[in-house]
Amino acid sequence: MSNTETQPAVQRCGGSPDEETGPRVEVLTPRDVPLGGPRAMTVRRTLPQRARTLIGAWCFADHYGPDDVAATGGMDVAPHPHTGLQTVSWLFSGEIEHRDSLGSHAFVRPGELNLMTGGHGISHSEVSTARTTILHGVQLWVALPEAHRDTAPDFRHYEPRAVPLTGQAPAGDEAAGDGPVGEARVFLGSLAGDTSPVPTFTPLLGAELILEPHATVTLDIDARFEHGLLLDRGEVRMADTLLSPAELGYLAPGSRTLELTNTTDAAARMVLLGGPPFGEQIVMWWNFIGRSHEDITQAREDWMTGSRFGEVNGYDGDRLPAPELPNLPLKPRGDVR
Repeated sequence: MSNTETQPAVQRCGGSPDEETGPRVEVLTPRDVPLGGPRAMTVRRTLPQRARTLIGAWCFADHYGPDDVAATGGMDVAPHPHTGLQTVSWLFSGEIEHRDSLGSHAFVRPGELNLMTGGHGISHSEVSTARTTILHGVQLWVALPEAHRDTAPDFRHYEPRAVPLTGQAPAGDEAAGDGPVGEARVFLGSLAGDTSPVPTFTPLLGAELILEPHATVTLDIDARFEHGLLLDRGEVRMADTLLSPAELGYLAPGSRTLELTNTTDAAARMVLLGGPPFGEQIVMWWNFIGRSHEDITQAREDWMTGSRFGEVNGYDGDRLPAPELPNLPLKPRGDVR
């Protein structure tokens, strides 16, 4: 998905975090961003923001829907470029048609991972299909480390299996005690005894979790990782902190387990992200990630002059023009604390 803001903010990201001095779980709230014209679909953007701009190499998180495409027109994102990052598409409902300059033609469907590597440069389009009535999902970006940020573009598709989560069912339930309390679909990294085969350029975790009403699960997690839990539906207690829908809970490195409790009468759904602190400074502007103002300027010029990013065949319409660069130079900064 493109960042289609006409005046995108300069995102200054990176650097290893300082020692945590705040609460164990930090709650990040999203801002609404419209994508497109008068009937725009609105997304809730949780990353980046002033409080935190990276969780591991995860640098961008849009959460959208449930969106009635009859009212909004759904998703229609014209061809646009990416550099220095990977895009991760994950749907809860609906269907999106993906085309890119490698010649890939694929469909994003619920429970299936589409991962596109921008690297040195790629372009793609995303359009919700005529079969879609309700569009609902997340769009995530991963920053590529310096050693791989100019890697060749790539596209991967993966359908993770559902693995059971074992935990504590609520008292009074027929299944009270230890037993299945939900399921996980691990699309990147390892969790709950399952490992995704999709390769990444830094260690990552990405998984959809479903937790039954009033159930508790304790997950074994990598203590080197920082984690973010993006809640889609329900109310979930992450460690000692209650999260509401669309909020993202952040947990600093150091924990070997993560306890989650669904406090509601319906199943809760969430996406768990993780990775070791990125440890590099980056500049993120529009759909580009670089290390300097010059990197971004060159990428924009290449897109506007029709070089480097290839052509997307099969999209009915013009490609997206790049916004104007801000007047001040773009500078990499450390993570805002």
